[in-house]
Amino acid sequence: MLLGPLLVLLLLGGAPSASAHATLESTDPGDGSVLGRAPDRVTLTFSESVGLRDDSFRVLDPGGHRVRTADAGRADGRSDTARVHLPAGLGEGTYTVAWRVVSADSHPASGAFTFSVGTPSATSAPVDAGPSEDSLTATLHKTARYLAYLAAALLIGVAAFVALCRPPDTTVLRRPLAAGWWTLLGTTLALLVLRAPYEAGTGPADALDADALAGTLTTRPGVLLLARLALLAPVALLLIRTARDGRHRSPWATATGAVLAVALALTWSAGEHASAGLQVPLAMTSFVLHLLATAVWLGGLVALLTTLRTAPDAATAARFSRVALASVTVLAVTGAYQSWRGLGSWQALTGTTYGRLLLAKVALVALTLAAAAVSRRWTTALATSATPARQGERERDRERERDRDRIPEPVLERVPSGPPPAPEPSTPEPSAQEPSTPEPPTPGSPSTGTPSTGTPSAADALRRGLRRSVLAEAVVAAVVLMVTTVLTSTVPGRAADEAARSAPAGGILPASVTDVPFDLGDSARGTVQITLDPGRTGDNAVQAVVFGPDGALAAVPELRLSFTLTDKDIGPIEARLVDRGGYWSANTLTLPLPGTWTMRTTVRVSEIDQVTESRRIRIES
Repeated sequence: MLLGPLLVLLLLGGAPSASAHATLESTDPGDGSVLGRAPDRVTLTFSESVGLRDDSFRVLDPGGHRVRTADAGRADGRSDTARVHLPAGLGEGTYTVAWRVVSADSHPASGAFTFSVGTPSATSAPVDAGPSEDSLTATLHKTARYLAYLAAALLIGVAAFVALCRPPDTTVLRRPLAAGWWTLLGTTLALLVLRAPYEAGTGPADALDADALAGTLTTRPGVLLLARLALLAPVALLLIRTARDGRHRSPWATATGAVLAVALALTWSAGEHASAGLQVPLAMTSFVLHLLATAVWLGGLVALLTTLRTAPDAATAARFSRVALASVTVLAVTGAYQSWRGLGSWQALTGTTYGRLLLAKVALVALTLAAAAVSRRWTTALATSATPARQGERERDRERERDRDRIPEPVLERVPSGPPPAPEPSTPEPSAQEPSTPEPPTPGSPSTGTPSTGTPSAADALRRGLRRSVLAEAVVAAVVLMVTTVLTSTVPGRAADEAARSAPAGGILPASVTDVPFDLGDSARGTVQITLDPGRTGDNAVQAVVFGPDGALAAVPELRLSFTLTDKDIGPIEARLVDRGGYWSANTLTLPLPGTWTMRTTVRVSEIDQVTESRRIRIES
């Protein structure tokens, strides 16, 4: 089980940021647009409802200075919009709008775009667009989320194992129950204090800001974390009472534990993918069942492994085998529904990060099921070998009872007062005899009832094999839980597909926006943000903005762009970009056919140095 946290640090620590689940569908003014007069407001429209922050908008003038704006609000009361009013009298030049919101599934989303009033700025001043994401804060937050999932699985799963599988000795399971409870408490507190810097994209030191923490407690993610903390109190009381009274199998304790487990699962369901998008009530129910089934399976594996090491019992293992089979059935049904809801199309299965992670999860689940099948065979063999041994023991007990019944009571002979009578020739002299005792059964006799498969050495070998297979099953299941945690931090394929299909007037297509990182030397990296409008076959407008290592707008001597459709042998088609002062654009780029095009970007960073990067983009008809 210690392998899980190490793997999540390796995977999440080096993974690119993919935390924005609310995708931007349109902006007003449009990105890169040139307006004849200054707008009085900026409006953003997203693919789902979003939460606003105090610093959701940062509007910067052509000189890089922040424009004083009113507080962020909504457009026409719609929860999927964000709007800020601008002051009157904005001068000519290019303005930068940096935005940051919190999507309905509690993950922050951020970005930036530009618009110009009158003539675009001839030169670009260094612009501070605000933080996007602090890598250390993001890593700590994601690690705490994974450990919270793992702790919930351990706590709920071990408790369910005690109630459903009825092990003969539950004292050995108190330690994993306590470990699950304390880990869940610690990770929930960590998520609560890290929430403010995670949303703001700042460093972990900001977690000590009392005002930021107070603001977190009024948001939906903060309320859900507080509810989880509150639920841990009755959970602790239930664990203490059942451990003291030994009533872990009582209907009252089982029903109370089930209610608390569902309530804990709801604190995740209300803050993840299930809380936004299609069929929210059904999705949240499916998420709760999926999480509980995962906990019963994974936590039960840990409990079974613990009991096999200290107090092995074939009947307990057989009961868990049936419980695990029911859990897998629930996982299969709810997992299929969640996959359909998250993907939306078969193309998203291989064409999106969410889909590829889902394929990896399915492969790992298949590997876990293979290990579970091996464990089930070991369990069957152990139960089969234990049955004749128990029957033989009962038969030996019955034989000993029968032997005791056959032993006669000692007889006291009476001595007569007169002379003894003469013995008759035909009658033999009676003599006192000791009571006869039966011969003890030999080890090979049927009364022993102990076949060769029931010998202690054979049973120990079966238990060792079962322990190994259960350990492998638990380790792979922990990795599955880690991939599931990463999935909850990834944009669902359906959301990306719906955003790609919509083409609002005056807006941009998120699917047509591509960020191309490039190397500036000395370990510094810049980014070119390339927008195709409308991002479909036919004529497209191209806009490209270059950002430096600090996220500010950067000027480069030259920027070239070409498109090639390799499977149709079309291209390269050059986009004749013109430096507009702060950004590059081409009014017309014709892409004749749909398909996956290779976009080749060349950035000249100095008079003698240039960098070329290639990206594959999907163009629809």
